Amino acid sequence: MAAGPTRPPRPRKEPQPLVIPRSAAEEQRLKLERLMRNPDKTVPIPEKLNEWAPRPPPEFVRDVMGSSAGAGSGEFHVYRHLRRREYQRQDFMDAMAEKQKLDEEYQKKLEKNKMVAEEQTAKRRRKRQKLKEKKLLAKKSKLEQKKEQEADSSDSSQKQQTSEEEEDRDASEEEKEDDAEEASFAMGR
Repeated sequence: MAAGPTRPPRPRKEPQPLVIPRSAAEEQRLKLERLMRNPDKTVPIPEKLNEWAPRPPPEFVRDVMGSSAGAGSGEFHVYRHLRRREYQRQDFMDAMAEKQKLDEEYQKKLEKNKMVAEEQTAKRRRKRQKLKEKKLLAKKSKLEQKKEQEADSSDSSQKQQTSEEEEDRDASEEEKEDDAEEASFAMGR
């Protein structure tokens, strides 16, 4: 035995009872329970897998297959694999072109929808502004009418006050004249 440092024994975990899930919901519940036993532990979230892409064709082919009549029986399998790989590559390129076309159409549709939504928003904004302006004009006209009514009522009340004041003055002058006579009488001539 090597005379190295001895490790302390690992703490034994309690054995978990074997539970066989009977449904998908029960399986999911068991997984959640296992995750919640240690909530501080990070949960591995799988990343999106990269799309499959065929191997690019070789830049330089060393053993070019000719069309001579002396090809051996093993050459057919090589040819078959090369042909299958080329067909896969062409199918992949066609699929990518179709996907790109669909993406472009989708982007155009998004732009069109965005433009329509902006036009609707601008139209509604103009409508709100017009309503707001009408309300402001209505308020201003009401305030002006109130002021005119107050001015008319104050003018009429001022006219009434001035006419009342004039009547009061006339009455007070008459009283003064009367008072003057009375006062002279009261003085005892």
